[in-house]
Amino acid sequence: MIMETIRIARTALTAFCREVFVRLGLNELDAAAAADVLVAADARGIHSHGVGRLWRYANGLKSGQMRPDAEPRTLMESPMSLVVDAQGGMGAPASVSAMRRIIEKASAAGAAFASVRESNHNGISGYYAMMALPHNMLGIAMTNTAALGVPTFGRQVMFGTNPLAFAAPADKERGFVLDMSTTVVTRGKVEVYERLEKPLPQGWAVDRRGQPATDAHAMLDDMLRRVGGGILPLGGGGMEQGGHKGFGLAVMVDILCAVLGGAAFGHAISDTATTSARVSHFFGAIRIDRFRDPAEFRHDMDRLLGELRACPPSKGEDRVYFAGLREFEMEDECNRKGVPVLKKSYDELCSIGVAEGVEPPTPMPEVLR
Repeated sequence: MIMETIRIARTALTAFCREVFVRLGLNELDAAAAADVLVAADARGIHSHGVGRLWRYANGLKSGQMRPDAEPRTLMESPMSLVVDAQGGMGAPASVSAMRRIIEKASAAGAAFASVRESNHNGISGYYAMMALPHNMLGIAMTNTAALGVPTFGRQVMFGTNPLAFAAPADKERGFVLDMSTTVVTRGKVEVYERLEKPLPQGWAVDRRGQPATDAHAMLDDMLRRVGGGILPLGGGGMEQGGHKGFGLAVMVDILCAVLGGAAFGHAISDTATTSARVSHFFGAIRIDRFRDPAEFRHDMDRLLGELRACPPSKGEDRVYFAGLREFEMEDECNRKGVPVLKKSYDELCSIGVAEGVEPPTPMPEVLR
């Protein structure tokens, strides 16, 4: 079943989300950061982390899971490192602040890394990795999540979708931005299939018996209640297609985000039916000029990415994309034509707007799309 999609001007959609966050108690600066990260996901085609999640944030702020007035506290700090307790605040503002601070530290020390604990869902990891690009730096961002993934040969959730992102600047090319979960898909993608009333593709998840799962609604319910079943690690079930590699990457993210910073990890993290769990993040920034001249690096990045784009496509495909290219092109289109939002998600935005006294954004006229 294909559901209707509408387009909304990016500025209008961002302004709406920002005002909702202000009404829910965030200050203007934090509300702006949270809204920008949320809409950036849809603009880059990552709808699993876009405005369709606004209701989860609203529920989290109303329930106290996410504290609108939280003031992050620095626990440890050195010229190259930072450990922050987000005090239960929203993940996006805490993450933007932490990434800015380590970019500043890396400017002086050459590289810097941060661990943020007692935070909440922070959207797309690529957003934070990309913050390093204008500074001639490599950017790294990771976050753990509620346990949603099953280990190789397992059938109970033991780790999160645990995304990681890496960004490297180029010159004429748009830059390399890898932003991926360490499971086959994220829960948000499963939620999209639930909204679309579509069966899950084979190889995404297993049910409580460890058999292939196709019912998105049942899958989400089983994961929430921890009765067995979950999303498969990157590479799928077993070892034949490399599922053990995705499993290893997921655990690595948990170690850097949580074990290193003294936060909850693995099976201990769980969501509720209405909002997300407290999680932790890890960020890094590395100055390119501590290795070589940044202009030469960017030139070689252009060569590398250009060669990848020039690779002959396989039969039935138009072209080859390197990580981030499709998202950059999607963002360009959305900035011109508006951000696509599922009609069902738009109706949810309207309901939130009514509840918070915020005028919903108006869909763009067909002629402008």
